[in-house]
Amino acid sequence: MTTTNEFGQPVGVPLGTWEPPPFPPRRDLEGRTVRLVPLDTARDGDALFESFSGTADSLWTYMAFGPFEILEDFKTMLDSLAGYEDWLPYTIFVNHQAVGFAAYLRIQPRDGVIEIGSIAFSPRLQRTTAATEAIYVMLRNVFVLGYRRCEWKCDDLNAASRAAADRLGFTYEGTFRQATHYKGRNRDTAWYAIVNREWPALDGVFQRWLAPDNFDEGGVQRQPLRKVREAML
Repeated sequence: MTTTNEFGQPVGVPLGTWEPPPFPPRRDLEGRTVRLVPLDTARDGDALFESFSGTADSLWTYMAFGPFEILEDFKTMLDSLAGYEDWLPYTIFVNHQAVGFAAYLRIQPRDGVIEIGSIAFSPRLQRTTAATEAIYVMLRNVFVLGYRRCEWKCDDLNAASRAAADRLGFTYEGTFRQATHYKGRNRDTAWYAIVNREWPALDGVFQRWLAPDNFDEGGVQRQPLRKVREAML
């Protein structure tokens, strides 16, 4: 979106009354089927490690860490997530069980930009309503706080993460070649984002999808999220 200045040049739309939002408070994020709690390794480490036990090593292929065979190595990784000043990791609970984690990354209040990443869902969470709702409550919190942009980045070769970004309503913005490296190999990074002007409509989509009448007695969705979005947008 652009406008024109007094010289006839195209410039960005004025920010108006927008002001930089706060750093996300360390508070629980509640949904209908899920609760996200700021990660505490001492409290959550053992339970999270157990929830990932028996997981195929392929779960960690596109993560900068893992797989893990030793509890202490896993806890060291969790501590590292909490060690960055511009990160805020969460433990994901379903029915009072720790079943995964995700984080706000590269939090930039001055620019109103935040990223959701370092997402790891155990088998108990994968492909569930709670998995989608976990990301939804993080997105909702981003825009309630007043951020202008929420990013999703992944290895360009990570087809599952790219499909998830698309399903959740993120817009693909391009691939940064040789953006970084991990585990001794190159990573081209695919960038996705949702911006604040898009959020009200997407919020309505998530709310409609999460409505109890969209699920049968067994908890199976009647209409997938993508179909709801296509119908509403």
